[in-house]
Amino acid sequence: MTYPPEHIRFAQADGYRIAYARSGSGPVLVKAANYLTHLEHDFTNPAAGPWLTGLSRKHSLIRYDERGTGLSDRNVGDLSFEAWVRDLKAVVDAEGLERFPLLGISQGAAIAIAFAIRFPERVSRLILYGGFARGRLRRDPTPQQIEEAETLAKLAEIGWGREHPAFRSVFTYQLLPGGTPEEHRALDEIQRVSAAPETAAQIMRLFDRLDVSDLAPRVRCPTLVMHARDDARIPFEEGRRVAGLIPDARLIPLESRNHLLTNGDPALAQFLDETARFVREGDTAPTTPLPDLATLTPRERDVLEHLARGLTNGEIALALGVTEKTVRNHVSRLYDKLGVRTRMAAALALRQLPRP
Repeated sequence: MTYPPEHIRFAQADGYRIAYARSGSGPVLVKAANYLTHLEHDFTNPAAGPWLTGLSRKHSLIRYDERGTGLSDRNVGDLSFEAWVRDLKAVVDAEGLERFPLLGISQGAAIAIAFAIRFPERVSRLILYGGFARGRLRRDPTPQQIEEAETLAKLAEIGWGREHPAFRSVFTYQLLPGGTPEEHRALDEIQRVSAAPETAAQIMRLFDRLDVSDLAPRVRCPTLVMHARDDARIPFEEGRRVAGLIPDARLIPLESRNHLLTNGDPALAQFLDETARFVREGDTAPTTPLPDLATLTPRERDVLEHLARGLTNGEIALALGVTEKTVRNHVSRLYDKLGVRTRMAAALALRQLPRP
């Protein structure tokens, strides 16, 4: 099989190196990280390669290994949900992306939701697959379910890095119950190389306790939610709940038992087609008419002129003889008056708007 070429680079988040890759061509699609990734192994892994290859055929796909895993720095002091969100921001900043569609898979869905809330001006469309708003220990678990969650984390802690796959096979059959023996072996191997045992266990305990239920209703961008109807890892009900929490989200059930979609899974083609269609819809969505520059004060026009030339807030402050905080306040009011969310959009507005 021919795999799309990829270019691996590193971003900086909290002083740690975050490895990210860009592959394919077409409209940009950013994928929030989830566990079980390794940039050097992803495309050759039958359990992940098919959908990554499919996405790269229609998109310029940007993905990354979260801190502590894959090619990113392994020994990190802060492994937390907030750190995961910062990793995503570091990657899109390093690529210079102002506004983009964002894909969240599995626990990456929660990261994508949080990012879309904190940086609404940067996320044009949100695509969630196999995701959840609340981890298994935030779903009113029974004592038995609590014990099961900790047992799985312990299994990872004990057996994730061992040569023998016995411990990891539990996760393999949860993630890919309909997979072939080859796909099971590949998924087992990616578990082994993706993270150290103690890191894998820590990540599991973190996403078992995630809960973005209070954030999801605040998402304002168009959102597509897809979920395998018989997902053995994340119940379909959790995907349906996410779609119910996000205003006007569209839910598409996929007919599959697998949490990860492989070449032999009919749901893979539907996932790829729906994702590409949803991204295209964003490219052709009508834009809101902008007010003319007569609504801006002379100082706001000055700030906009400097902003359009690519100056930073600090550079604008120096040029105008004001504080950086004053510039930030002017920029915020500019965004509100022009109906834009990014510096790039404001600069474009300056070129398009009629002069007073």
